Amino acid sequence: MPKGLPFELKSYLELVELTGRIIREDKRGYIDNMNLPLLERLNISPENWLKLTTQFTRVFHGAVGRPTSQASYCENLKRKRRSNISNCEKLLA
Repeated sequence: MPKGLPFELKSYLELVELTGRIIREDKRGYIDNMNLPLLERLNISPENWLKLTTQFTRVFHGAVGRPTSQASYCENLKRKRRSNISNCEKLLA
C-alpha cells in the first residue's frame, strides 16, 4: 500500500468538493452549486496546494499570506522586511 491516499490530489479534492455539495436532511450545510471549485475560488493551483500542504514548514518561516495581507501585517507591526514574500507570491498569489 502506498504512503497516503491511493489516488491523486486532484481526485481527492474533487471527492471532498462533491461530498460538500451534497444536500441532505441530516447534514448541517452544503457548498452551493453556484460556487466555483475550492482551489479555483482560492486561486491556488493543485501543484501549489500540494506544496503548501506537504512542505509548509520548509517553505515558510513566520507570517504567511497573500502579498497584500503581508503588507498590512508588516505595517501594523512596524516591520520593514517581509521574509516570506517571494514564496507567498509564488504559491498564494
